[in-house]
Amino acid sequence: MPNPLRSCLAAAGLMLLAGCSPMSQSNASHEPAPKPPRVTSESEDACGANRVQDRIGRRYDDALGEAIRRESGAAMLRVMRPGEAHTLDYRADRLNVHLDEGGTITDIGCG
Repeated sequence: MPNPLRSCLAAAGLMLLAGCSPMSQSNASHEPAPKPPRVTSESEDACGANRVQDRIGRRYDDALGEAIRRESGAAMLRVMRPGEAHTLDYRADRLNVHLDEGGTITDIGCG
């Protein structure tokens, strides 16, 4: 004669295992966000990025950042360090300064 307690425990265990299984298989691909638009001509250079490209390769500090913002004529400056979260909204008058892990400027562009 089967033990009713064992049957209940076995059934409960199977239900718990079933609850841990995925509900559906999603075929959605997780591709990275598209790159922001690049400045292609002087007339589209609203943030002045073309005027400060010579700063790429230099180590960033606050004084250099202020000089870059002032000389570019940008309304605002955004420093983008690896691993930090940033909005993806595009602002033509904002100058983005991209840094590597060591604090060296790797890219300067509008956005």
